[in-house]
Amino acid sequence: QVPLKPGRSLMDWIRLTRSGKDLTGLKGGLIEVTEDELSKHNKKEDCWICIRGFVYNVTPYMEYHPGGEDELMKAAGTDGTDLFDQVHRWVNYESMLKECLVGRMAVKAITAPKANVLMTLLFAGVLPEKKVLASSRDLSPSIYFFSLLYFLFYSFDWFQTESLITIVIYTKQKDMNAELVIVDCQDKQLRGEIIIDDHSYLVEVDLDHAVSEDVAVNIAEQVGKVEIILNKKDNIHWKTLGQPLEGHNTFIKRTDRGLFYRKCKLVSKTEVTHDTKLFCLMLPKGTHLCVPTGQHVYLKQIIAGTEVVKPYTPVLPFLPLDFQEPPRQDGVHIYLMIKIYSHGLFTQALDHLQIGDNISVSNPEGNFKKSQVQTSEDLLLLAGGTGFTPMVKLLNFALTEVSCLRMVKLIFFNKTEDDILWRNQLEQLALKDERFEVQFILSQPSKDWVGKQGKISSSLLSEFVKRSRRDSKVLICICGPAPFTEQGIQYLKDLGYSQEEIHAFTA
Repeated sequence: QVPLKPGRSLMDWIRLTRSGKDLTGLKGGLIEVTEDELSKHNKKEDCWICIRGFVYNVTPYMEYHPGGEDELMKAAGTDGTDLFDQVHRWVNYESMLKECLVGRMAVKAITAPKANVLMTLLFAGVLPEKKVLASSRDLSPSIYFFSLLYFLFYSFDWFQTESLITIVIYTKQKDMNAELVIVDCQDKQLRGEIIIDDHSYLVEVDLDHAVSEDVAVNIAEQVGKVEIILNKKDNIHWKTLGQPLEGHNTFIKRTDRGLFYRKCKLVSKTEVTHDTKLFCLMLPKGTHLCVPTGQHVYLKQIIAGTEVVKPYTPVLPFLPLDFQEPPRQDGVHIYLMIKIYSHGLFTQALDHLQIGDNISVSNPEGNFKKSQVQTSEDLLLLAGGTGFTPMVKLLNFALTEVSCLRMVKLIFFNKTEDDILWRNQLEQLALKDERFEVQFILSQPSKDWVGKQGKISSSLLSEFVKRSRRDSKVLICICGPAPFTEQGIQYLKDLGYSQEEIHAFTA
């Protein structure tokens, strides 16, 4: 983020969009935009950007963009969808830029080769509805073969008893686990998503009859079979599972799928420091969701009629000090450690939530893989302020489940002693486990501070970021404000660490 001029906050932008001022430059009209026309609008004083087929005049938004004008200019006069997805796919640009809409991109006609017509139909999901949603036992051999071809590694079936509906998804993926399965069942609508790396498979159905709120998920990890078990409200025989919804039976990239939200209830809010609080959210009864280590969720709130979305990394309710067995997520609550900014529109709205209020929470996202830790001998964590949040579960996982680690060190940067999150717990953890070490570094210490001081720098990192042995396999994780992370990565590279040895937590 970059500092914005006075009068250029999110709230100021919302006011401008409601002022009635023409922000498109077209006096209220919409046009079809060709690639040639789009490319002409590539200057700060005349900047159009295409996102997912729609073209926006972002010229009036330049001074309001939290990432600065230079970031917007990277996509000036071009299709900026990929760049947008890399940086902030979670932002609801349709709502933020609705008054800047110029029109839709002109579509080029594409002719598919005749030989590929069948495959095109299969991969577009054009299969008979009654076959897709009926049991596979009702499929003819030819249709069943092509459905398996369509799914590649995925297929699903469903069965029923007098009181239960069981949906079985055959992923054919070894090491399937609860973190890779997300289920939401609300008001007869079932959504079951299976995550495989950067893709996901979706079962999405408007159920034929009502079911209770309770949902059970069983996983046969070694064979990759997932069972979603629903309780019928009425003990009647279902003729079909239901009607397919838009994303049903698709296996696509997660970035193409879009974010899915469910409403969670705020059940507690406790102080961590003078400006940071621990929020505990309860998932709906019909939801099965476990946020994997190193991944984040998005919170969505309607503020002054505009959807505002921000990413947060779930933490544990506390740092366990007893590592006899791996911790178990209860599958019911999500804990978020959030800094409340005095002039922060979103965090102020969160802070004003009352116990029992709802807030929309997305599916987990992120590219961190546990295998990065499981193949390392040294784990070094660099955190700036609330960049500590992804380190909480990571610490717990490393010290509990990764036996090959010789050293786990947290270098924690803050302004003052009062800003240090969970200081006592971290110090107790260092006393409890000889592999763990924590180093606090303050940029604005009091005169009584006897520890290290300064901001992230090459000299500080050269002092604290060291391998336990010359040839140790090391993983360095870094998270904090964007400048902290960007500078830290460069300093680490200057010290000789490779890109493969560095993981930056960004959203």
